[in-house]
Amino acid sequence: MNQKTFSLLASVIFFVVALAHAARLAFRLPITLDGWAAPMWLSWVALVVALYLASQGIRLARSS
Repeated sequence: MNQKTFSLLASVIFFVVALAHAARLAFRLPITLDGWAAPMWLSWVALVVALYLASQGIRLARSS
């Protein structure tokens, strides 16, 4: 697997993660892990980070 393929694959995975967080925010889906209710603001942070990583992966794939 070359760098371009890896970057595209990673960016697609991060974009899917961003979509999952966006869906959680849009539909106000609760997430509970071992009795801990994850706050909604955590999905906002994760959404921004995942979109940033996806965009950087696409940028890197274009440059290589």
